[in-house]
Amino acid sequence: MALNQRMPQIAQANPSAVVLRAKAGVVEAFDELVDLYSARLYGFLYRLTGHREEAEDLVQEVFVRLVRTLERYEDDGRFEAWLFRIATNLARDRIRRVKRSISTTSFSAGRGEDGESEGGFGLERAESDDAADPDAGMKLKEDMGRLADALARLPEPEREVILLRHYTEMSFAQIAEMMGTPLGTALARSHRGLAKLREWMEGGA
Repeated sequence: MALNQRMPQIAQANPSAVVLRAKAGVVEAFDELVDLYSARLYGFLYRLTGHREEAEDLVQEVFVRLVRTLERYEDDGRFEAWLFRIATNLARDRIRRVKRSISTTSFSAGRGEDGESEGGFGLERAESDDAADPDAGMKLKEDMGRLADALARLPEPEREVILLRHYTEMSFAQIAEMMGTPLGTALARSHRGLAKLREWMEGGA
């Protein structure tokens, strides 16, 4: 899989229109926002933390925070950046709390009960492909695990830039603004992170 592959486009609805309806208190609009963004938020938080349960909890926390703060959001066409900023900050806080409470905790991709890596980078399981070609299925699972482990080795800022670029429609300029860094810094982090991932994946490190 190409490391710069983007997530499929979701949403035919106009997010700004949905946001305005949600701000007006239309309950169905909140449901639409959940439908529009929950899958991408989960994917982003799953890869960022390396744990399914953490990602699920954080997605719920993001939407709770959304309900509480949406009335203060000024629609400038950058709702997605605002929403993923909330998600990123919540994930950072959660990771710091766990690291403080358990000094040996690592948010590298864990292994489930079946030994499968809990992380990934948009490498989706294809059950039908596995059944048709067991060898290809095993290779895919192996690649998923290696890529998840490689992502976990990246410094947090590099990992965040890569995941934000992968899971959102934000430009590098928007990501840089969201992270509070110059554009050049965001670009450099992405370049360094992708270079490391390619090196580790190709070298089998």
